Amino acid sequence: MDAPESQWNSPPEALILDRDEIHIWRAILDLPISRVQALEQILAADERTRANKFHFPKDRTHFIVARGALRAILGRYLSRDPRTLQFCYNQYGKPTLASEAGSDSLFFNVSHSHGIALYAISHIQNIGIDIEYMRMDIECEQIAGHFFSPYEVSMLRALPKHMQHEAFFNCWSRKEAYIKARGMGLSLGLDQFDVSLAPAAPAAILNIREKDQDASRWSLYALFPGPGYKAALAVEGHPSRVKCWQWIEIYSSEAI
Repeated sequence: MDAPESQWNSPPEALILDRDEIHIWRAILDLPISRVQALEQILAADERTRANKFHFPKDRTHFIVARGALRAILGRYLSRDPRTLQFCYNQYGKPTLASEAGSDSLFFNVSHSHGIALYAISHIQNIGIDIEYMRMDIECEQIAGHFFSPYEVSMLRALPKHMQHEAFFNCWSRKEAYIKARGMGLSLGLDQFDVSLAPAAPAAILNIREKDQDASRWSLYALFPGPGYKAALAVEGHPSRVKCWQWIEIYSSEAI
């Protein structure tokens, strides 16, 4: 299914996140150096260390902005200084807020590609988001044969050639979003479930072959971050609304 509100609007001053609602934020990662430096100041020491390990300046900048924006966004919901936020990670590397617990816990997931980051924020724990830049130098059918399910490969090959490139990235982003929602990394085989991929087909998880997993428990949304990109959101359950916000790339001493 498509997100009900796919326009990237400016967020309201007072953010209200209902229990069965998901907010998606889009951030542009190429910023003036002064703003990058400001965002770097709100990162934790380990995040700065990670940033300094990037060989190319652009990759370092994108990491700083992506992490800084995450802290700024979460700080708004929690009414906290983003510098005080701490993260922990499960055995597969999926991050959560270390201080969050109880019925009002806030969960998030992050993905970025080619200068754009997407953030999913919710009270629902099992959420995953993915964005992919649709590179043209991809051997779609060959890669699909290695990583997609047999059903997905057959559906891809059945499409006209001019539709296969878009369909490939539909499939890839939707599968990544589901895997990230499960929080199991690549220990969950990409061939263990099927997603829709045809350009005209609604986003959907069609089948899950794992024991005790039911595709009807999951919602899958196509997102539209901009021309040349494909993105998807996967969530366990059926949220009432998905709202899309554009992050305003300004940071002051207060959480934006």
